[in-house]
Amino acid sequence: MSDEVVAAPGAAGAGAERLDVARLDVTGLGAAYGAGRLTPLDAVEAFLERIDRFNPALNAFLALRRDAALEEARASTERWRAGAPLSSLDGVPYGVKANIAVEDLPWHGGVAAYRDRVAEKDAACVSLLRKGGAIALGTLNMHEGALGAVTDNPHFGRCGNPWKEGATPGGSSGGSGAAVAAGLCAFALGTDTMGSVRIPSAYCGIAAHKPSKGAVPAEGLIDLSPTLDHIGPHAHTIADLMDILPVLTGRPAAPASAAPAPIDLRIGIAFWGGAVDVDSAVAEAHEEAKRIAKRIGPTARVDLSGIDFGAFRRKGLLVSEVEGFAAHQPMLARRPEGFSPAFRDLLEWGARQPPEKIDAAYAGIRLAGARLAALFAEERVDVIMTPATPQGPFDFADAVPANQADFTAMANFAGAPATVLPASRRGAPPASVQFIAPKGRDDIALAAARAFEEARGEAPRPPGYF
Repeated sequence: MSDEVVAAPGAAGAGAERLDVARLDVTGLGAAYGAGRLTPLDAVEAFLERIDRFNPALNAFLALRRDAALEEARASTERWRAGAPLSSLDGVPYGVKANIAVEDLPWHGGVAAYRDRVAEKDAACVSLLRKGGAIALGTLNMHEGALGAVTDNPHFGRCGNPWKEGATPGGSSGGSGAAVAAGLCAFALGTDTMGSVRIPSAYCGIAAHKPSKGAVPAEGLIDLSPTLDHIGPHAHTIADLMDILPVLTGRPAAPASAAPAPIDLRIGIAFWGGAVDVDSAVAEAHEEAKRIAKRIGPTARVDLSGIDFGAFRRKGLLVSEVEGFAAHQPMLARRPEGFSPAFRDLLEWGARQPPEKIDAAYAGIRLAGARLAALFAEERVDVIMTPATPQGPFDFADAVPANQADFTAMANFAGAPATVLPASRRGAPPASVQFIAPKGRDDIALAAARAFEEARGEAPRPPGYF
């Protein structure tokens, strides 16, 4: 079938209206199901067809649960027909990063040493989504071991960027960002240690949210760094993220009174001076983002120029290497050939560092997190707006920029929520903006991003896929 589906007649008399399933996103799919204009079975069949058509070149999906997804879609279709969906996500197809367990699918984290391991049960977050009726289509490509931001995996192949052939989708959740951007699933799960949900979403021109530390349960995740790891969703819009998060966390959405109305949020606009080397396209997009921010509420300038982003990022990398070595040490001893030389060298380098250097790294990320947390009170702002990344997607043939995570890592150090979305409607893809809120105030980060999204207007999608 085509991803243009002929709708069954519904309560509103949809008749022969044709729906572009890939463009409906999460909120659109739920609305179409509720109106009887589309069924979850239609949607799953359409997304599977898109995967068959586009994935051979893109290499975002690594494994599919085709029969199980279709069976779950039939059950979801019956629930919607009975007027009893399990949640707003019932029947919504999604993808899962390959380091998050999905029952009966390979669970390897992009590392060949674990290639033959099959998950015996769902990760806790996948279980929560299953309880809400969301339908996992399969698992997604990623940077090996989640330690990197390119997704040129030596064991499972390179994942492409839907916007440009030969360009990285970012990482480590590159398959998640690429699959959503290309319309192969309505949303996806990724993991974020110093930016690995937000960087690929920025490079692929979509939205994403890194929740507060502990908001999404981590059971069933192949750890890189338990200190810094977060699980978060990628989607097309902030409205989608706001639908996903209550189901993903197992917590009801916060009442509207829990956060200031978007117009009352005081937005701190980052000034970084020479602390981060930002390319011209990102700088121009940030100027446009500032103009949009000033339309949606009061703003203030937040000076970040005294922060040594690079030094803090390097401390976070060392913590990731040390904790990653601990997580993989048994398999490194048994099957060292199942790790690429580059990944193995990073882990073993971390393990060789003297205790005092490792202690200093932990102290450094605690200091960075505390500095970020203090800024909200010091600058009297509810949320801080920065670029998502210092650059856009680069070619695989280019040198990998060392500073990709400079703007994103601080939120991991603080355990703070951070939301990214395209900063404008121009660019291929547009450069992205990030909203960081105090720990535990995911509602504020999402509210600011939603207000920004509404003021910005609909973002473009990659040509050739829609």
